[in-house]
Amino acid sequence: MFARPIHADAAPFLAGVIIAAITLSGCAHKTRAVVPSTPPAPAKIGDVETGIASWYGEPYHGRRSASGEIFDMEQFTAAHRTLPFNTWVEVFDLDNGKRVEVRITDRGPFVDGRIIDVSLAAARSLDMLGHGTARVQLKIIPAPARVPDPKPAPPAATDPHPDLWAVQTGAFSDPDRAEAFAASLRDQYKDTVVIESTIRGAAVWRVLIARDLPLDDANRLAAKVRQTSGAALVVRNP
Repeated sequence: MFARPIHADAAPFLAGVIIAAITLSGCAHKTRAVVPSTPPAPAKIGDVETGIASWYGEPYHGRRSASGEIFDMEQFTAAHRTLPFNTWVEVFDLDNGKRVEVRITDRGPFVDGRIIDVSLAAARSLDMLGHGTARVQLKIIPAPARVPDPKPAPPAATDPHPDLWAVQTGAFSDPDRAEAFAASLRDQYKDTVVIESTIRGAAVWRVLIARDLPLDDANRLAAKVRQTSGAALVVRNP
């Protein structure tokens, strides 16, 4: 398994702030909240993950994705929190038996229990447009010999720190709220910072209590936060 369900029950303060975080996704998943995560070792061909898939299209069509590519909702792409960009994944619907192959070009979803956001085209192939979500199994697969999109994709962004991780405790559309939340954590986590990111073309202010950590250290810190304070998400180092 290359990840656990992560786009969380918490202490009342953290839960109240985080649930109010940011709306970043379309269709049936409107509110994106930070939730617990335990990222995997680097994904290998054949690795699997089971959880809930959601999908997105408008209003993100035509916007720049986290990889730097322009999101085209009619292409077979998807968002995942931890898999490297350009990883190919087979998405298998556990209820109707349909499957589709997608390429990871974006980050998300940030909703409790959801593991992947597929494009409109992929959701159509899975027959999940009406429901908005589906129970799926993901499997890492080799890149196809011929990519379905005949147009060459622009170079994807590379991760400058592929082996370093951060612990995120909140994401906000309002920078003042993000800073107020960060200030409430600094007595306990002195390295807490607020960083601005762009997700699906929208500005997001993320609260990180630690950065530049090896994966094991990030997992231990996130587990501690979840036990004592509230929700925490291990993410790739920004």
